[in-house]
Amino acid sequence: MSEPASTERPAGLRERKAHGPAGGLREEKAHSPAGGLRERKKARTRASIREHALRLFREKGYDETTVEQIAEAAEVSPSTFFRYYPTKEDVVLQDDFDVLAVELFEAQPADLSPIAAFRATAAQMFGALSAEDLARLRETTELTFNVPEVRARALDEFARTIDVMAAAIARRAGRSPDDFAVRNVAGALIGVIMSATMPWDGEPTTDMFGRIDAALAHLEAGLPL
Repeated sequence: MSEPASTERPAGLRERKAHGPAGGLREEKAHSPAGGLRERKKARTRASIREHALRLFREKGYDETTVEQIAEAAEVSPSTFFRYYPTKEDVVLQDDFDVLAVELFEAQPADLSPIAAFRATAAQMFGALSAEDLARLRETTELTFNVPEVRARALDEFARTIDVMAAAIARRAGRSPDDFAVRNVAGALIGVIMSATMPWDGEPTTDMFGRIDAALAHLEAGLPL
């Protein structure tokens, strides 16, 4: 399956507003024009830091790139870098896709199962991404699995993402985010996506959406062998 062509992006495809110590999601609403301007400036700074970091990783290598070099390229101080990204690894791992995924997931028809709703969400989300967005996603995915420090940090990010998805599934089902079945569904969704996007011999990650959709279809069918 080929990746979908770029379409108009749904409202909500935007930079995350803020993060807790381990990259936890915390959305902040602007309550005034001045607040909105500040949030837009923060989003631009955050995106600039990430853009320069990924460029330097390509040019110099991950291990050879320092936070100080990223900050200098983005024209911010190292302390400003750490206000946006708690660690160097987080500049690879943290993006806005979970915000968009939750918004699209919650907008799916109520008669869809959580897995079917998430599969539809993935199709809409990937359809909204530009070629540049997809290239960046492939780049950060490969860094996540190929750089030991990023791979280790990714465990925290995966756990946080499961928490975010469990909360969204719980709202949809009218159950608690701590419900055992709710967390199992959230973990299964994230688990098959991890498996589908993890590089393995002879299977390049060029058709990321095709692999994710196939994984979700397999999960929806009950994981038959």
